[in-house]
Amino acid sequence: MLARELLHDTWQSIHNLNEEILKYDRKLYALANQMKSAKRLMSIPGIGEITATAVVATVNDAKHFKTSRSFAAWIGLVPRQYTTGGVARLGRISKRGEKHIRTSLIHGARAVIAHCKNKTDRTSMWIKELVERRGFKRATVALAAKNARLIWALLHSEKEYQVDYVK
Repeated sequence: MLARELLHDTWQSIHNLNEEILKYDRKLYALANQMKSAKRLMSIPGIGEITATAVVATVNDAKHFKTSRSFAAWIGLVPRQYTTGGVARLGRISKRGEKHIRTSLIHGARAVIAHCKNKTDRTSMWIKELVERRGFKRATVALAAKNARLIWALLHSEKEYQVDYVK
């Protein structure tokens, strides 16, 4: 009897928390669609409401970063450098910087890679070749870094994202 009551109360708590999470997700979705820059960022594959609003809320102005590489370094998605005697060696990603945005970008990149198997656009072909050559995890980080640089470019230039854009 006590166990049943305890399980019922626990289930009710979980149900209430799920409803509260859904309410906040809807608010976040509405907020992301009201913000021009967040809406522009959500057009990039792998960037959703959470990532877009986090970037817009954290980065006041993309012009604070001189290059897209410095923006990616701020997030922690560039290789560490071991330089001695004029020889630069690149290591793993630094993992220094904005942890929440880096994690969101990597999760988004995983989702994109998981859904690019049957696609034939330029980006999907690049991803498939990269996964074959370097493996899933490295390809995920490479796509996250590429998305970080795209985010910087869109915020810096205030242009719209174009699929397979070539100058």
